[in-house]
Amino acid sequence: MLATRLSRPLSWLPGKTLRACDRENGARRPLLFCSASFIPIGCRTYASTVEPVGSKAVLVTGCDSGFGFSLAKHLHSKGFLVFAGCLMKDKGHDGVKELDSLNSDRLRTVQLNVCSSEEVEKVVEIVCSSLKDPEKGMWGLVNNAGISTFGEVEFTSMETYKEVAEVNLWGTVRMTKSFLPLIRRAKGRVVNISSMLGRMANPARSPYCITKFGVEAFSDCLRYEMYPLGVKVSVVEPGNFIVATSLYSPESIQAIAKKMWDELPEVVRKDYGKKYFDEKIARMETYCSTGSTDTSPVIEAVTHALTATTPYTRYHPMDYYWWLRMQIMTHLPGAISDMIYIR
Repeated sequence: MLATRLSRPLSWLPGKTLRACDRENGARRPLLFCSASFIPIGCRTYASTVEPVGSKAVLVTGCDSGFGFSLAKHLHSKGFLVFAGCLMKDKGHDGVKELDSLNSDRLRTVQLNVCSSEEVEKVVEIVCSSLKDPEKGMWGLVNNAGISTFGEVEFTSMETYKEVAEVNLWGTVRMTKSFLPLIRRAKGRVVNISSMLGRMANPARSPYCITKFGVEAFSDCLRYEMYPLGVKVSVVEPGNFIVATSLYSPESIQAIAKKMWDELPEVVRKDYGKKYFDEKIARMETYCSTGSTDTSPVIEAVTHALTATTPYTRYHPMDYYWWLRMQIMTHLPGAISDMIYIR
């Protein structure tokens, strides 16, 4: 039975792609793979009961560009009071200027480096002073800020591992710990942006995978602890949205690759050789030039996690290929998944 289902073409999978134009309060609408089951049975859809937005306050990190930028505008359009944390606010980043140009008293950009305890505490003070009643707390925190890199283990410096972890993992922990008192008072929501690479490892992405696996574990622990307090914790695991978010360009990939090669120990360069190294970089360029071009499934997943009466534990906004690969790698024995994807 299992073999029969696995042999079917992808066209048999039920359509679950979400579009912003489909979303209205109270309507049931499809979401891209919010079920964790190996074989999709039926069609998981958005719950029809949603929390009234009212004047609920939400803080989103990493709003200079990408998911955070789009999410800040989307949540503002839905009526939320949005605090948009931006790393480059003090440097006049174009994304920050565009958010500020909305001239809305419900959208405020704030300087925020999630690696800086000082900046995080300053934002806590800003939020508290901006809330009508701080004792009622803040409804939502979306930990979106993150950085990415690539390179096999022997090609990656310890400094790179630490840098990625400081933002993606410790930044998430730092923000959550700082804002939990406000979230608890509101019995609100914590939404952590992880990745499909937080569920399945991938060659040449170990710094990123480590941090996203950490975000997954942290989110689970937090969900268990917050459950009796009425706080709901969700994880969003986007697929490949590099094209949509302009995370890498061919030029930036080559610049990273050159720096990486120049800094490699001589023994590593000698053992692997430039040809092998260049082949891996070419593979990364191919990966970065493909993928989803529309971020709306991610935006709508976060919105549902913030507004649904019963949000899902995990959301999987990704295309069929990556969803199926994730299910195989997380549900089948390693010997089988290795045979499919490595050998």
